[in-house]
Amino acid sequence: MKKDSIAKGAILQRDRETYAIAPHIPGGITTTDALRKICDVADKYGVKELKLTSAQRIALFGVREEDLDSIWSELDQQPGAAIGLCVRSIRICPGTTWCKRGVQDSVSLGLKIDAIYHAMQLPNKMKMGVSGCMVSCAETAVKDIGVMGTPKGWRIMVGGNAGARPRLGDLLVDNVPGEEAVLAIIARIIELYRNWPQEQRLGRIVEEIGIERFRLEVLGTAG
Repeated sequence: MKKDSIAKGAILQRDRETYAIAPHIPGGITTTDALRKICDVADKYGVKELKLTSAQRIALFGVREEDLDSIWSELDQQPGAAIGLCVRSIRICPGTTWCKRGVQDSVSLGLKIDAIYHAMQLPNKMKMGVSGCMVSCAETAVKDIGVMGTPKGWRIMVGGNAGARPRLGDLLVDNVPGEEAVLAIIARIIELYRNWPQEQRLGRIVEEIGIERFRLEVLGTAG
């Protein structure tokens, strides 16, 4: 029986015959050359459908199993971490690069987070989002780790998720002054999560021990 192939970034589809794949497009930022290559490969191999995903990727649907290796070779791109127990693509809004509402550079920070953590193996899947303002277009409140720009710095939320049992994240810390400080806090969250004895989403850990203890474990302070 056919099944998903994590190694090839291939998700078995409803027909139980074909697969969906999605090249990694950090922050959804791409080039016309990369888009043309995706279109050319899709045409060559008879891909049934292209779809823009909520993870800021372009998914190719209806890929035949025998074409997977050739398609990845011709795309010359890494698979997006769409399956498996790992860090998925980091969702990033336009931030101060383009958006008139942006107050912090979400693109710069988000791409750094993506470069460090995308596809990192963890006890369970993890989603992150970086928004450049409090409009929160990267939906930071429903991410395992959500980072939101404010006029005073960065706000970090933890334990959010969507899915069958949605949960809003808890405020971990506010007014973080810069990118390096945010990255250091995320590193401590990841280290705590990797060493946690139970394999579950981050939000369940926050629920079990409470945000005060979680904050103490990560920051060394309860407030």
